[in-house]
Amino acid sequence: MKIRDRVALVLGAIKGIGKGIVLELARQGAKVVLNYFDWEDSLEALKTDMAPFGANIMIVQTNLLDTGAIPALIQKTIERFGRLDILINNIERGGWPVVHGPYVPDQWDLEMATTLRAKWWVFQAALPHLKASGEGAVINLSSIAGIVGRSGPASYVFNDGYAAANRGVSLLTETWARIGAPEVRVNEIMLGMVETRHGSNTRGWGLLTEDQQQAIIAHTLLGRMGRIEDVAAAVRFLIQDAPFMTGSVLRIDGGYVLGGETVAPMPKGVV
Repeated sequence: MKIRDRVALVLGAIKGIGKGIVLELARQGAKVVLNYFDWEDSLEALKTDMAPFGANIMIVQTNLLDTGAIPALIQKTIERFGRLDILINNIERGGWPVVHGPYVPDQWDLEMATTLRAKWWVFQAALPHLKASGEGAVINLSSIAGIVGRSGPASYVFNDGYAAANRGVSLLTETWARIGAPEVRVNEIMLGMVETRHGSNTRGWGLLTEDQQQAIIAHTLLGRMGRIEDVAAAVRFLIQDAPFMTGSVLRIDGGYVLGGETVAPMPKGVV
């Protein structure tokens, strides 16, 4: 799919990875609807960064935890641009153990409702329009928490419920790929430690000791945090250059999931 002149809806777009994805799509010539709810202190910076793209950008505030408000978001997109071709399901809420400590019911419910439930309702509302596009693309953003859970160096970063919700996202990806086919491709980008998600530019990172921080980096085969541009490039690839991919998970984690196991030297053998 060529990105130019396509219409994309990007959730969680006010800063960080969501904003980076919007900038990439806009540079490629897409018309983009940016949804946000909180972090309003970042709104002016968002408007400034989007100004060069003029009428190709629409910023909408919607509380996606209010499932009744979601159809209106989709309708605003259609009224403004006449169609919907791309959905970037970038909405999540994770409570770091080092920040929040043991679960309380409100934190558990918030993580589940944001990371899992909101994605489902947005997809359901968007699906008829994505199918009408004839060449729709959905990308779910998830976390390697769904694989590693609360274990190893990530024990201070990933909580149990957040990990369970992210494993659920992968099930949604597979189910939606079946529902959307053949008009809509649905894929997933599973993120590891990225600067603005689970990483060095988050509140939780500063609460880790230096040893705890270094343990996470050492567990990552490439020896660094992911960057926003790493994620934006993967989004561009899935939309533009992967027409035969659907129901797939693209893991962007620098090798964190593999990093706990070493490869022993090859023995000489006995023959």
